[in-house]
Amino acid sequence: MASLGNAGGTSSPMVMLAPKTKTKKKHFVQQKVKVFRASDPVLSVFMWGVNHSINDLNQVPIPVMLLPDDFKANTKIKVNNHLFNKENLPGHFKFKEYCPQVFRNLRERFGIEDQDYQVSLARSPPVRGGEGQGEGLLLTSYDRTLVVKQISSEDVADMHSILSEYHQHIVKCHGSTLLPQFLGMYRVSVESEDSYLIVMRNMFSHRLLVHRKYDLKGSLVSREASDKEKVKELPTYKDVDFRNNMQKVYVTEEEKEKFMEKLNRDVEFLVRLKIMDYSLLLGIHDVARAERDEEEAEEPGGEDEVEPDNGLAPAPLVGSYGTSPEGIAGYMNSFKPLGPGEFDPYVDVYAVKSAPGAPQKEVYFMGLIDVLTQYDTKKKAAHAAKTVKHGAGAEISTVHPEQYAKRFRDFIANIFA
Repeated sequence: MASLGNAGGTSSPMVMLAPKTKTKKKHFVQQKVKVFRASDPVLSVFMWGVNHSINDLNQVPIPVMLLPDDFKANTKIKVNNHLFNKENLPGHFKFKEYCPQVFRNLRERFGIEDQDYQVSLARSPPVRGGEGQGEGLLLTSYDRTLVVKQISSEDVADMHSILSEYHQHIVKCHGSTLLPQFLGMYRVSVESEDSYLIVMRNMFSHRLLVHRKYDLKGSLVSREASDKEKVKELPTYKDVDFRNNMQKVYVTEEEKEKFMEKLNRDVEFLVRLKIMDYSLLLGIHDVARAERDEEEAEEPGGEDEVEPDNGLAPAPLVGSYGTSPEGIAGYMNSFKPLGPGEFDPYVDVYAVKSAPGAPQKEVYFMGLIDVLTQYDTKKKAAHAAKTVKHGAGAEISTVHPEQYAKRFRDFIANIFA
C-alpha cells in the first residue's frame, strides 16, 4: 500500500510517511519475472501500470460499499527506474489510475475477473485497430476482448462528471446495457508527455470477424461514408448508406423487444445527463461467408497468409503462465469448440443471432458509442450554425438532447426487418 498516493489529500498516515526510496525498490522485486515489451514506451508503461495496480488492488479488501470519495480518488506511482528492465521501460515514468475502487466494482458487475483483465492487457501488447468504437486512437487487447482508447483530459473530466450516475445506472440494470462497459481509466506520463487511456469491453467479437459495419445516429444530413472511407477494407458506413443498401437487422421479435428495452433505458439515462451525439455501432458477421473463407484457407496448396482471412480471428497465443488465468476469453478453450456463427454470450455480450427465417445467417453486434459529448456551449454554437445553414426544421445532427434521443430511437426502431 505504501506505494499509492491518494488524491484529494485524504492519504492515510501510512502512505504519507512511507519513505519514497523504499517504495521504489519494492516494485522491482515483484516485477522481475514479467517483461513489458511494446514498441511504444507509453504502451510498455501502460502494461506495467495495469499489472502493478491489479496486484496492489488484490492486497486491498473489497469495500462493502462505494463512498463519494471513491469517485474522486486516484492512485499514482512515480518510477525513476535506472537499472531494472531498461530495454523495455523508459528511465522515468509516472502512472496514475483514476477511481480504482469504482472501476474494480464495475468490472465485477460486468462479470470480468481482475486477474483475467490483467492477463488480457498485460501479457502481450495491445495492437492498433479497435473496430471503430468511437473517435480517437484505438487499440485492441492481444486477445481482442478489450479496447483501449486514447482520450483527452477533457474526456477524463467528463467521465468523472458522469461516473457516479453511470455506476448507479449499471447497478440498476444489473450490468445489462448497450452503453460502453467502462473498465478502467489511466494516465501514463513519459518524458513529461501525458497520455490518457480508457479501457472498455470490445463490442465486437474476439472470435467472429465483422464483415460490415455501420455507425448510426438517426440523422440523414452529412451522414454518408466518404469515398475515401468506402475503399477501406472494413469501411464505417453511416445512416444514408444503411438506407441506400436496403440493410436490415433480422432478429426474432423477442430479441428486438429485449434490445429496444435496453436501448430505451440507456437513452433515457443519456438524456438525463444531457448527453448527445452518441451512435449505435452495428457490426455484422456473415456466417456463410466466414465458412467459405475458412474452407478456402484450409485448401491444400493455399499460401499461408500472415493475417488469416477466414471468418475467425486467429486464436491468441497462450503465454507461459501455466495454470494461471487465461484472459477474459481464455476459459472458452476448455469447453467444446464453438461452431460457425456461435458465440459465448458471457464474452460477446453485445451479440445477437439472426432469426431462423432470415435471408442469411448472421450475427449482429450492437452497442452505443461516443457517449461523452454533453450538450454544452460547443454544441449550442454548432446547432445555431447548422440551423442557419439548413433551416430550423431540417434533420441536422446537432439538436437538443431530448430531440436527439427521440430521433435516434425512432430511427433505430426501424432498422429491424
